[in-house]
This record gives sequence, C-alpha cells and structure tokens, in this order.
Amino acid sequence: MHILFLSDNFPPETNAPASRLYEHASHWVRLDHQVTVITCAPNFPQGKLFPGYKNRWYMMEYVNNIRVIRVKTYITANEGFLKRTLDYMSFMISGFFAGLFQRNIDVVIATSPQFFAAVGGWLLAAVRRKPFIFEVRDLWPASIVTVGAMQDGFAIRLLEKLELFLYRRATAIITVTHSFKADLIERGISGDKISVVLNGVDSEHYIPQPKNHELLAHYQLEGKFIVGYLGTHGLSHALDRVLEAAEILGENDILFLFVGDGAERRRLIQAAEQKSLTNVRFIPSQPKDLMPSWWGLCDIALICLKNTPVFSTVIPSKLFEAMGMGLPILLALPDGEAARIVREMRAGVVITPEQPVELAKTVLDLYHDPARREAMSKASRAAALQFSRAEQAEKMLAVCQIVVRK
Repeated sequence: MHILFLSDNFPPETNAPASRLYEHASHWVRLDHQVTVITCAPNFPQGKLFPGYKNRWYMMEYVNNIRVIRVKTYITANEGFLKRTLDYMSFMISGFFAGLFQRNIDVVIATSPQFFAAVGGWLLAAVRRKPFIFEVRDLWPASIVTVGAMQDGFAIRLLEKLELFLYRRATAIITVTHSFKADLIERGISGDKISVVLNGVDSEHYIPQPKNHELLAHYQLEGKFIVGYLGTHGLSHALDRVLEAAEILGENDILFLFVGDGAERRRLIQAAEQKSLTNVRFIPSQPKDLMPSWWGLCDIALICLKNTPVFSTVIPSKLFEAMGMGLPILLALPDGEAARIVREMRAGVVITPEQPVELAKTVLDLYHDPARREAMSKASRAAALQFSRAEQAEKMLAVCQIVVRK
C-alpha cells in the first residue's frame, strides 16, 4: 500500500505532529508499505529555516526510508494569527499540487491541528479519486478561541462550517482522543467512520536513564531538584502561572526547567528576568534524538494547559514520553482523559490548572517525599508500555487498509 500523508510538520522539527507522523511512518515502511510525506521546509516554531534546508518549490529526500517531499510555503514564526493562516494556506496550495505528481497512491491522509492541510488533502483525494482520511489532532477552530488568538464571530463560524464539511467528506476520521470522537458525534458526524488512535511513545527510545552529568554541569543544574516542562511554549500552556509558582517557592534546590520554543517563549524569559527568578532555566528547542537526555534530567515532568473545558478533551503527547522515561507526572489540566490516565495508572498527581499556589505546594510535597516519587516513577513506566507507538501505528494502518478495500 502507498500512503500519501500531508503534514506541515515533520522531522527535524520536534513538535508532537512531527514526532507522531515520523514514528508511525517508520513503522509502516518496516512493514513494507510505501509512505510519501508532503511537508514544508523545517522551520517550526521560530519561522527560521533549519540548517541545510532551503524553501524550494519541490525537494525530495529520504528519511529512514520514508519518501519526503518538501514544498515551498510562506514561512513565519508560530505567532500572529494572520501570518500563520497565510503559512497554512500556502502549504495547502503547494501540498495539493505536489500531491498531483505522486504515482500509484492508494490513500491520502492529512492532519490537523490547523485544517487547511486537510482541505488540500481532501481536494487531492477527490481529484485523484482516492479515499481520504482526516487525522484530527485538535478541535480547531474551537481551540483558537480558547487561547484568545481570535474572537468568536463570523470568521469562526465560517471555519466551523469548513471543519464540519471536512468531517462529512472524509472517508474516515482518526482522532487522538476518545473525547474528540464524542465531540464529533455530538455534532452529527457518524461514529462508524471515526476511529481513535491515541498518541503513544517509542518505548525503546524513551526509557529511564541516569542524569547526563555533562548537561547538568554545562547548564549549572547540579544538585537541583528539576521540575521539567519540555515542549511548545504557546498561548495554551499557561506557563506564566508556572513562573508564579517558581516565584512562590523562591530560593532552594527546586528548579523549573523549560526546554522548547514557541510564541510565548520570549515573553516568558522577559517575565522571569523582571521577577529576578534564579530558579528557572530556559533551554531552546533540542533535536529529537536528544530529548530523552533532557527528560532524563527531570525529577518531575510538568504538563500543563489553560483551565478551559476544551482542554479537558486533550491528551498531550508529552505525557507518554514522560511516562516512557519513568517520571512522576505533575498534570495541571482540566479534568478529562489525560487526568483519568494519570490517576488510574497512579503515575502522578493531578492538580487544578492555572493555580500557582497549588502547583508550588504540590512540587514542594513531592520534593520532600522521595518514596512517593519512586512509586509514581515505577507506575509511570509500567503505564507507558500500554501506549506503545508501534501498537497505535498498527491501528492507524488498519484504518487505511479498510478504506482502501472499500
């Protein structure tokens, strides 16, 4: 089977969509399927080309036996709604035309969170007369309104109509949470065409490991109890509240480590400087193959989002990576699927989002209770083995095979 996949994120970018696609596609090619990924030149989230790449109209490379087609797009940083929309629409157009020239494809898949890529995928599948699978990673545009990037109004109503159009026209839909599936069914989409393929973890790559002493020394982290936030620093993550918790805790051995990039990173660094916080470190985005070493520095994995109902439906992919590393989880999310996983697996603590006093107190409690952390660590690693990325890739492949046989 030849799978054509449209996604505007792919390695060497390290965000969740890029990692999920790469790990799924790597598994599929090991099973002797052909995978062609249409994407853009790597630039997320800073809007700057990665070394060795150019923003060309068409460039082909092979990444771990995955055929990757990179197309020209309007490149901008991951900030500012209008510019990002132009970025998305340019990929929709260039990705569609690149897809016209791919031979012997059997199925077209396109992924969100933004769904202009899905528009290109649907149109391409229609022209090529192939089944179209829409992978839904986020309830976009609802999440746009939630983070305040756009006001609810006429434009949002139009985007919602486009969203429902794509759901209805898709041959099959794959959601990354059961809550997303329930939401689509409530809005009139047939549950028969929706499959749930959760995020997962490469359990051979993300494994418990001792702290890297070179990294500890280089970044002056020795002797610190490290609360790690690894991932995108965006509008939805409420990281300013984490800085408030750091300010409450003050001077001691506890340090908050931020690794990643995003629209809010610069502002957060400025805020930390204004508060004269010495118990935080900001590390820029790191290559994917180094992420286990950074996770390995952490004593607690912090995963947080804003306190809004939309995010009760989300399961952040970093949850599975942190569990793979055997880390105690400190989850600051609205009560939902992610919270249920952490509670049922006894892998960590769930607290109220955007409550810096509660966050600070919970961190301090865990700092003083190594036995509790050890129990959570063992439970976390055991839980990760139930969310193998290979198993999830098999589920998604099964959906592809079903729609191709129809």
